Amino acid sequence: MRILKYITFMFWFGSLLLSCGGGSDNETPIEPVAPVVVDPSAVSLIFPEDNTECNEGVINADDDTRSTVNFQWSASENTDSYEVKIKNLESGSVTTATSTTNQVDVLINRGTPYEWYVISLASGTTSTATSDTWSFYNQGQGIENYAPFPAIAITPQRGATITGTSSTVTLEWSTSDVDDDIVSYEILFDTVNEPTTSLGSTTNTTINASISTGNTYYWRVITKDSFDNTSNSELFEFRVE
Repeated sequence: MRILKYITFMFWFGSLLLSCGGGSDNETPIEPVAPVVVDPSAVSLIFPEDNTECNEGVINADDDTRSTVNFQWSASENTDSYEVKIKNLESGSVTTATSTTNQVDVLINRGTPYEWYVISLASGTTSTATSDTWSFYNQGQGIENYAPFPAIAITPQRGATITGTSSTVTLEWSTSDVDDDIVSYEILFDTVNEPTTSLGSTTNTTINASISTGNTYYWRVITKDSFDNTSNSELFEFRVE
């Protein structure tokens, strides 16, 4: 009898333990809280200044055709690093520099026009923020007058597709010059990707061109200043449907 009571007690005690612990399978697991990632913000450019001559570079001791320029911009929020894009407007080549501060030294050609901008990057996100784009001339030896900056297409935008509801299109561009002595623009326009047909010269920053549907058009702007210095824009293109 005593043995039977002991067995009954152990069975009851074991059942109690199982009932107390059996509810764990129904408990809601605690989900880990993901950290909040905030997208970076765009910087404001500081130096080299827009549409000016940069004369503060340190001339390279081994090659006086190049100088080191200190690019500077404002620090931006939620940013871990910066990517600086510097484009040679004569050759079209792009130099990329990276920095974890709001400045970086870059060796570039002297007597050459450039444009530059900064991309803000942050860890934990693929989102980025891009600054405005500024242009400048890196000072060259003995240069007293600089060629204009290459023109930039405004309309039609590069790579755009427009509807051919009219037989003409207005080409519009913008440019600037350190010396502020631009005198004219010549526009090359054609359906071949290296246009040679000239629409003529103008002192305006717009000109009309004849178009027809189903064609892709290519155009380039040659900017001339009072010293007969010229600059060629990049090749722009658009399609008419």
